Amino acid sequence: MAAEGGGKELNEIKSQFRTREGAYKLLSLSEYSRPNRVPLSAAQGTNPVRVSMVNVRDQSGSGDRICFNVGRELYLYLYRGPRKAADLSKPIDKRIYKGTQPTCHDFNQFTASPDSVSLVVGFSAGQVQYLDPIKKETSKLFNEERFIDKTKVTCLKWMPESETLFLVAHTSGNLYLYNVDHPCGTTAPHYQPLKQGPGFSVYTCKSKSSRNPLLKWSVGEGALHEFAFAPDGKHVACASQDGSLRVFHFDSMELYGAMKSYFGGLLCVCWSPDGRYIVTGGEDDLVTVWSFWDCRVIARGHGHKSWVSVVAFDPYTSSVDEGEPPEFSGSDEELQEHTLPLARDRTNSTLSRLSKHNSTEGRAAGVTYRFGSVGQDTQFCLWDLTEDILFPHQSLSRARTHTNVVSTAVPGSLSGGSLALEASTANCVPHSLSRSNSLPHPAVANAKGHADGPAPFSVSKFATLAYHERKAKGAEKDHKRNHSIGHVISKSNDKLHMVTRAKADAAKTLGTTLCPRMDEVPLLEPLVCKKIAHERLTVLIFLEDCIVTACQEGFICTWARPGKVVSMGGMGTGQRHRLCNLLLP
Repeated sequence: MAAEGGGKELNEIKSQFRTREGAYKLLSLSEYSRPNRVPLSAAQGTNPVRVSMVNVRDQSGSGDRICFNVGRELYLYLYRGPRKAADLSKPIDKRIYKGTQPTCHDFNQFTASPDSVSLVVGFSAGQVQYLDPIKKETSKLFNEERFIDKTKVTCLKWMPESETLFLVAHTSGNLYLYNVDHPCGTTAPHYQPLKQGPGFSVYTCKSKSSRNPLLKWSVGEGALHEFAFAPDGKHVACASQDGSLRVFHFDSMELYGAMKSYFGGLLCVCWSPDGRYIVTGGEDDLVTVWSFWDCRVIARGHGHKSWVSVVAFDPYTSSVDEGEPPEFSGSDEELQEHTLPLARDRTNSTLSRLSKHNSTEGRAAGVTYRFGSVGQDTQFCLWDLTEDILFPHQSLSRARTHTNVVSTAVPGSLSGGSLALEASTANCVPHSLSRSNSLPHPAVANAKGHADGPAPFSVSKFATLAYHERKAKGAEKDHKRNHSIGHVISKSNDKLHMVTRAKADAAKTLGTTLCPRMDEVPLLEPLVCKKIAHERLTVLIFLEDCIVTACQEGFICTWARPGKVVSMGGMGTGQRHRLCNLLLP
C-alpha cells in the first residue's frame, strides 16, 4: 500500500514547487487557452503549441501581449500576468487556417508599439506569413507556392534590431533570410555558392531584381529544429537532428564552434544572459552546457525521462555575488538579499566580472546561473550552474585533498582505452569529479597556479556531481545500442550507407572535445523536477514576476514567483471576495 501511495504521489500533477527563493505557485485564474477551454486532441494536430510574447510599452501598465497556436488556430491576447485573471472572451486577434497549421511565430521586439506589432508565423506546409494583428490590414505571405522550401517551418525569428529581416528554419535543414519588403518571385530561386565550411554551406539567390530569400544556409544533415541569437546579436546557435550544435558568426558566415549530443538529435538551444554559455536539450534526455568562450562541454544534466523540448535561462535568478552561494534554507527575505537579478543594465558589469575568472584576484566567488527545461515526459526541471562547475581549476587542490568525499571508481566499459584521458587528469581531480573532456584545456593547464586556494568545498558542494557514477554503465550501454548498425532497419542501401557512416562518425567523436564521455564532465542533478502537465510540455518562458509554461493540450500556465501573488490562506470570507473582485477583469 505504501508503494502504491508513493506511485500516485509521483504521478500527481504539481501546482507549486519550492526553491531557495521560496514557493512558485500555479495561478489557475491566469491560465490561457482556447476560449472553450477544450483540450487539443491528437486528431486536431500534432504540431507543438508555441507561445510568443512582446511588451508594447503601453503606459497604462498592461503592455504585454501573448500569442499562441493551438491546432489550426492562432490567438493574440492581452497578457495580464500573475496579478490579474485572464479574459479569454476578448482576444485581440483570432485566426483559423485551412489546409495548413501554424507551427511557430515571433514578434519583432524592436518595432513593437501600442498601435502596431509585427508578427511572423511559420506553417506546417512551409509558408511564412507576416502580419500585424493589431492593425489587421497588414499581411503578406511568403513561399506561398512553396518554391523555396516544401518542408515544415520549425523555427523563425526576427534578426536582432532589424525592422525588415527575419530568419526561417525548416525540417529540410535549411535556413532562409527574408526581407519583408521583397517578393518571393513566381519561379523557384536559383542559387550560387557564397561560402562553405565543415557541415554547412551558404548560397545567395541569383536574380536581376531583389527577391527572397536573400540567403540560404544548408546546415548539417536532417532537420534544423531551433536556432537562437546570442545577446550580442552577432552569433547564432543552431540545434540539428544530426545531433550537432553549430555556432556561427552570422555576418562573416564563419563557424565559430561545434558540439555533438551524446546520442540522437538536438531539439532546443538557448544562450545565457551574458552570452558566455549555451544550453541544449534533445533526444538523449540530457541538458548539455557548452562554454562559448572555451568551445567545450562543461556539464551535462540528467533529470528528464524523455526528450527535452525546451531549455531557457532565468535572467532574474541568475546572480554574480561576492560571497558563497546561498544555501537552501532561511527566510525569503534573507534569500532575496543574496539573489540579484541579472538585469539588462548589469550586463556589462557581469561580463567584466566573469571575464576575470582566470585571475585569482578578480574571480567572482558566487557565480550562479539558473536555467530550466521542459520535456515530453511532462516534467519541469530547474538547474543551477555554480562556480564549482564554471571554474573547476579553482577547486582542483580542494578535490585532491578530499578524494574520500566521493568514489573515484570508473566503470571498466568507460575506462578501457582512455590512456589520453588518464594522462590528462592524473594530476587533477578523480573521475567522479572530472569536469573536462578528454583533451587538456587551459583550465587544467593552469591548475598548478591555484594550488594554494581557499578552504575545500563541503560535501554538499559536489552533491550534484556524483550522479553519473550510478548511471554511467547504463548510459554507455544505451549509447552503444542506439549506435549499432543492427538497430537501424532500412530498405534502401543508400540510406543504410548514410546511417552507417553517421554512426561511425558519432563513434569517432565520442571521447573528444565535440562529445566527451559521461564520466569526463560533471553530471548535474536538477534543483527541481516536477510533473506539471498531462501532455508533453512545449513552452518555457521566464518573466520578471512569473514563469510561463504550456503543454500540447493547449493550456498556457502562469507560475507566480515567490512574493508576487497574495495568498488567500489566512484571509476571511470578505477579504477573499474583495481579492477575487480585484483579480477578475
